[in-house]
Formats: sequence, C-alpha cells, structure tokens
Amino acid sequence: MTESPRPPLTDRPDLSVYWDNHLRDAFEEAASYIYPPMVEASLAHVWMLDDEGILPRERSARLEKGLLDLWKRITDGTQEYVFDGSVEDPYYFMEQQLAAACGISTSELDVQLARSRNDLDAGAFRMVLRRQILDQVDLVLQAAADAAELARRHADALIIGFTHRRPAQPTTIGHVMGGLAEALLSQGRELLDIYAEMNVSPLGSAAFTGSDVPINPQTVADLLGFDSTFTSSYEAVAGAEHFMRLAAAQARICATGARFSRVLLEWMTFGWVATPDAYTQGSSIMPQKKNPVVLEHMVSMAGAAAADMSATYANINSGWYEDSNNATTDVQKQLWRASDRVIRFVRMLDGLLGEFTVQRLPEKEEIVRSGATTTSVAEALAVAGVPWRGAHDVVGRLFKSADPTAWSREQVEEALAAGNISTDLTDLVLAAGTDPGRVLDRPQAGSPGSKAVTVTAELASSAAQHLAARAAELRSGIDGARETLLQRAHSLAGAA
Repeated sequence: MTESPRPPLTDRPDLSVYWDNHLRDAFEEAASYIYPPMVEASLAHVWMLDDEGILPRERSARLEKGLLDLWKRITDGTQEYVFDGSVEDPYYFMEQQLAAACGISTSELDVQLARSRNDLDAGAFRMVLRRQILDQVDLVLQAAADAAELARRHADALIIGFTHRRPAQPTTIGHVMGGLAEALLSQGRELLDIYAEMNVSPLGSAAFTGSDVPINPQTVADLLGFDSTFTSSYEAVAGAEHFMRLAAAQARICATGARFSRVLLEWMTFGWVATPDAYTQGSSIMPQKKNPVVLEHMVSMAGAAAADMSATYANINSGWYEDSNNATTDVQKQLWRASDRVIRFVRMLDGLLGEFTVQRLPEKEEIVRSGATTTSVAEALAVAGVPWRGAHDVVGRLFKSADPTAWSREQVEEALAAGNISTDLTDLVLAAGTDPGRVLDRPQAGSPGSKAVTVTAELASSAAQHLAARAAELRSGIDGARETLLQRAHSLAGAA
C-alpha cells in the first residue's frame, strides 16, 4: 500500500515550523501597528541619552539621524513590513532598519542602552492604544450628541414602550434616544478614564528592574506626551489592568449598540421609522424585500467584541504576574482588532442615527389597545386615594375583559364596585385609560414628559461637547509632544 505524502508543516521552506506558523504571522499582524511608535519612542530615548551625557554626541546624533530617516518612511508611506526570516519580530526589525539607515552594523547600535524589549513594547503598545481610545471617544461622543438631538427633536413622538418584549407603557422616541445618549456618554467618560491609566509611560523600567545607567524616564515620558512615568518598574511591564479595562469597555460599547440595534430593527418592522436604503440589502428572490441587515451585522459584531474581550482575559489570566507573552504581548491583536471593530461599529451606529426618519407613529387607539395605558389608570386611582394593590387588581381585571378602547361606563362601575372603590372615579378611569398622551405632561425629571426629555437632551448635548473638548485637548497634547520631539531630534541629528 502506497503511503500518502505527509502534509507540509510550513508554507515557506526557508523558515522553521515555529517561525513560519507563529513568528511570521505575529510580525505581519503587529508590525504596522507597533513599529511606528517604536521608532518614535526611540527618538525620545536617544535624545534623553544625549541630554543626560550618557552617549557621546557623535553616536547619539548618528542614531537620531537614522531614526528620522525611518520616521520619514513611516510618514510618507514608503516603509514596508516584510518578514524575510532574518529577524524574529518588529523589535529586531527596527534595529535592522536603523543600522542600515545609519550605515553601521547592528552590533554598533546604542539605541537599546538602558532599555529592554519589554519596556519598549509596553510603551509602544500604550502609544497605539491611547490614540485608538481617542478615536473611539470622538465617535462615541458624536453619536451621543446625535442621539441627544434626536431626543430633542422627537420629544413628543409617542410610541409603545416594551418590557420583556411585551407592550408596557407609552413612551416617546425622544425618551429612548435620551437614554441612548446617556449610555454613550457613560462610555465616553469610561474611555477617557482608561486613557488616563493608559497614558503612563513604562519606558525606563527596562526588563522590569530599571537600569544602573543614570537615565531620566521623565524626559522620555514628556517627549512622548505621557502624563506621567511609572512608579513601579515591575507593574510597568508586568501590568495588564489597562488592557482588561479597555477590552471590557470596547465590548460594552458594542453590546449597548447591539441592544439598541434590535430595538431599531423592531421599530422599522412596525413601520414607525423608515428603513434607510443605504443600510439595506435586497432579497435574491423576493422583490419587495428591503432588509436592514446592517443591524444584524452589528449584533454579530458585538458578539465578536465580547469574544475578543474573553480572549484578552483568557490570555492574561493564563500568564504569571510578570512580563510574559500571554499577558502583555499576545493580547495586543485582540485589543487592536476590537478597537478597529468598535470604530466601524460606532460609525454605522451614528450613520443610522443620522439617517433616522420617523415614518408612521402608532395611533393613539393602537397604543391604548396594547394595554400600555393601564398603569396610568392604576396610578390615577392611587392618587385619588385608592390603595395601590386594590387599584392594580381592579385595572388588571378590567383589561382581562377588554382593552380600554372597549371599556363601557357600566363595565368600569361594576369593576370599581367589586373592588369596594367609589364609582365616582369612573370618569377618571375612562379618561386615563384612553389617553396615552398624558405621559407627555409628566413633570418628573428623566421621564418621557416632553419638557423632561428636552432637559435630558440639553444636558446630554452639553456633556458631549465638554467631553469632546477634553478629548481634543488630550490629542493636542500628544500631537504637540511629537512636534517638540521631532524638532529636538532634527536639532540633534544636525550634529551628525
């Protein structure tokens, strides 16, 4: 019997099994993310080494000039990230590129003096994530502001509110949108709080114990726009709290958006709001169909975000509390992927808010027939002095016999009398049961009352503006630090 040929263990015969099946894949996924901040961090590190008199000017100037050459390739889009098997990861790839740019061998490099791959990777990862966080903040707050505007615009748009997928009470589109705006604002605040924890520099902690070389980590932190530098060199490279917080926040953003997507899908099905053409696909067989599949995709994306969160936590809790690939390196791809997904998700969510158009709101009779007004009837009786449970029971019995549009005076009087309640309240019952618009006059803060929704919308809009200004200030800070760093780097390189 002829034996079947063994399937190959590599796609590239020039690479070992490990290098081809993991290191190559990891490099190709990570290099475009992590290489640019590694170069930027190296510009700051070399400038600090020169400023502290640790490196001779000739060597530091040569390094800075080479790093600026690498930076130019990054910014003009000519940098290529090719895994040719000569180096194992972006860290050594940068050294290889830098040595070539300086016209020296890698053995002559000083760029890693008093620095480890550990703290460089940790610092570069934070630099990537902090900008991704700000990108997410911008979109989340924009969506919050747009939801607030829809709340203001539709404060009087009566609909049936649901609980447990059953008609519950009258509410308004504005009331729901005000709630969504509040949720989005909460997410924006959390992201900004995570940013503060993320924007602490680990650079200078080296492998995890620092260095005997008299470096100045604060200088590096300032040049890179970090708010502060580490207080524990151990946690600086072993820590993963910021990763876990971000993973959870990203999953949360998508989860909330997915829940709203399902509500919006139902509103479209009811015909309350229009189904925007730009967010639909047609049917391959049914010519009348206009399927808002984007909402289904968004629910699926939320599931993927939750999976990335789970993968992040699984990697972290499988590692030791020390620098390890599990907890501090392999989680990178989950967080980058989740960040990209959140950005796409919130863009679609905000796009749907921008296309939001009321089509046909439910008629008052439709709202009444659903039973949504019965709570108002029971509350009206309670306000008139009837014990709450007695009022609740009477209205419940009435609704079992018919919806409020069909209640007769005799039927109501009989039900009240059976509950030992004065029949003088009959008109009150009939009026409350057939007027879903009563909710628009509700004065309670945060309620569906028109004025209350308007206040909610105004508060949300103001908060979104304030938080957006804070995010812009943070972005300006890291952009300004980069500008200062490049100016100093060019000045130092000029001495080469």
